[in-house]
Amino acid sequence: MSLLIGVGVGPGDPELLTLQALRTLREADLIVVPVRDDRDEVGYAEAVVRAHLTAGANSDDDKNTHDRNSGDKNNDDENNPGHDSHDSARIIRAPFALNDRSGLSERRTSAWESAASLILQTFDDGATTIAFATIGDPNIYSTFSYLAETVRAARPEVEIRTVPGITAMQALAAASGTVLCEGSEPLVLFPALGGASAVDEVLRHAALTGATVVAYKGGRHWPDLRETLADHGRLDTTVVGSHVGRHDQALHRGHAVEGEIPYLSTVIAPSTRTIVGGKLE
Repeated sequence: MSLLIGVGVGPGDPELLTLQALRTLREADLIVVPVRDDRDEVGYAEAVVRAHLTAGANSDDDKNTHDRNSGDKNNDDENNPGHDSHDSARIIRAPFALNDRSGLSERRTSAWESAASLILQTFDDGATTIAFATIGDPNIYSTFSYLAETVRAARPEVEIRTVPGITAMQALAAASGTVLCEGSEPLVLFPALGGASAVDEVLRHAALTGATVVAYKGGRHWPDLRETLADHGRLDTTVVGSHVGRHDQALHRGHAVEGEIPYLSTVIAPSTRTIVGGKLE
């Protein structure tokens, strides 16, 4: 049997990896991690994986392992002499067009096909279980969904599973002390790549005016989002988080952030609440 498992490794803090995800990574024959085309930079997913696949990862020294690795984007065997060479050999870096913002481009589809070919060849070479590590959750705006469909189209008999991961909005909510939703409040999540019009449409919709709105990948669209949230009286309570869970984490109220923000930023505009339990039905 050939089994491909998309493993959500959380937003970037190695301590937010679930027990099931950790077990899956440890038991897999190989672990595929996505990297940018240049292959030079250790990404969030790879950093989390390497933080756990070390010689002391099972010991009481996990806290030191976390401190040593969570903020190091160039974490490798040379910088970490305690790194287990066997575990390191199980990690395969697959280049994806992670910085492509041009929609369904040839560059993106080519990357999916190349990664799928790599995985299928690995199965042909004898692997039975391959884990693909992805930040956040593999079923929410994840590279894994495109890879899984490409693998399924090429070889339908490959079994595909996913292991859920903690999302960026959950991590930001916890870090900022923001309640995402309660009672009858809707929770609306969308990618900011579509611009601020989606937020405006949601907040003008009669059934969604009291919704908490979450935007992923704010980046260069933040100025427009900021203006729209201000128009709806949401800016002062909005929370903007960048690199949440990392050593360079930045948390701000919406009114304090102007101009463009990092691409991997999350924006939470919580519902307005006046009394405790007021949204219960």
